[in-house]
Amino acid sequence: MKTFRLLGLATGLALGLAASAAAAKETVTFAYLSDPSQEAILWALKNGKVSSETIDVEATPLEIPALIQATSARSYDVVTTAAMAIPRALSKGLELRMIAAGLRTNREGEGSAIWVKKDSDITSVEELKGKTLAVYSLGSAGITLVRIALNKVHGLDVSLQGGDLSFVETPAPAMPAALATGKVDAATLIHAQAYQAMKSGDFVPLVETSKELQDLTGLQMVSAVLAGYEGKLDAEPEKYHEFLRVLAASRDYALAHPDEVFTAVGAEYGIEPDFFATWFERFMEYPVEMSDNDRKAITMLWDEAVTLGLLDSHPPIEDTLWKDIGGN
Repeated sequence: MKTFRLLGLATGLALGLAASAAAAKETVTFAYLSDPSQEAILWALKNGKVSSETIDVEATPLEIPALIQATSARSYDVVTTAAMAIPRALSKGLELRMIAAGLRTNREGEGSAIWVKKDSDITSVEELKGKTLAVYSLGSAGITLVRIALNKVHGLDVSLQGGDLSFVETPAPAMPAALATGKVDAATLIHAQAYQAMKSGDFVPLVETSKELQDLTGLQMVSAVLAGYEGKLDAEPEKYHEFLRVLAASRDYALAHPDEVFTAVGAEYGIEPDFFATWFERFMEYPVEMSDNDRKAITMLWDEAVTLGLLDSHPPIEDTLWKDIGGN
């Protein structure tokens, strides 16, 4: 009987320690861009293929306007936010710090095209003068980069008032219909729509703005970053390093198991699995790091935004990075 009691006590102690360890896990809340490509990146993490012994990640998809609002409201531990949002947040006293680049244009330079109907009279960028261009969010870095390309490469006045063309902020799901019916003359289709356009041939790319900026600057552009709040970051650095580790591991799992991940996410969102291969191979990269390229690309974005009057000023980029970010 004594032996059984000791075994029972040992078993109970082991279970108690296991339960205590599980209970000791901390949660990192993460707001990310609502997009099928991001779901592919997070699939392994959400489906238990990648895990952590010390943290749980509670990931919430949000549209761009909601992400911008969540950043200011400090609603999450880590947010995917527009690179353009960082100087604006800091100017308002928000102690936001970048911990990694979130979206970097692929070396192929595709995915940020301006599209027109296949039978459009517009055949060159210069013919956009006096026309309407649908954009998904004027506050996003992606659209800011489109405007920078139109200005620096093609010399167009991209002012919102009195410029060479009219920017029409349009909900992303409505852009293909607006373009097809002639409500707008051109559109900056989001990635899933661009993929469908490439397949159908109903729309054609007028210009690949990312490719033009890469050719001009020698840099891959950064449109989104991962950011947290200085006090939280400095208080628990190990937690945030672990968050970056599991996020990168989830991305790596998707790249290593495309048939499994792309098929599952494609079935859930009604998208061909080949879209995700196209996204990773031709459209974007998901760095989960802050490389020298990324630092230079973000600085270029901010410098040009100041020139265009989109930002009043910006601090040195090193002042906007988490001090524990390290170098890549």
